[in-house]
Amino acid sequence: MSVKGLSHVAIQAKDYKATITFYIEVLGFKLGHHWSLPSFQIKEASMLISPDQRTCIEIFDNDAVIPAQGKKALSEEDVAHGALLHFAFYVDNVDEIFQKALAHGARAFVQPDYLSLGEPPLLVKNAIIHSPNGEIIEFIEDVDFDMSTNTM
Repeated sequence: MSVKGLSHVAIQAKDYKATITFYIEVLGFKLGHHWSLPSFQIKEASMLISPDQRTCIEIFDNDAVIPAQGKKALSEEDVAHGALLHFAFYVDNVDEIFQKALAHGARAFVQPDYLSLGEPPLLVKNAIIHSPNGEIIEFIEDVDFDMSTNTM
């Protein structure tokens, strides 16, 4: 048996409805299952489904008591650095999604540009934002990271 792929990433939203709106309106996710779980003080939780129907983001309300990697940031200055660094989403056009995200309340972190990674060089177009909820999100145009499929 082996891993088939990433199922979901879970985040806790400072503003539950605004966070869901951002992922739906900007990134094209759709609302999947919605629930509450009083034993964990979860008033609202939803699974958002990616456009390719394979990856989800689980959103919890701000008061939910759930296990977490790192600690919840209480302010911009209190951002924790832990195992989870950012989400990266493949997009058709980095420039367009970057501008759309900014128009919906995201803050620019790294402007759209090309990066040359390693030797032999692998050219990658990406941009990075802080979502309105605070997640660091990378947008990246299709690239083949599997060097075994690249001809040298």
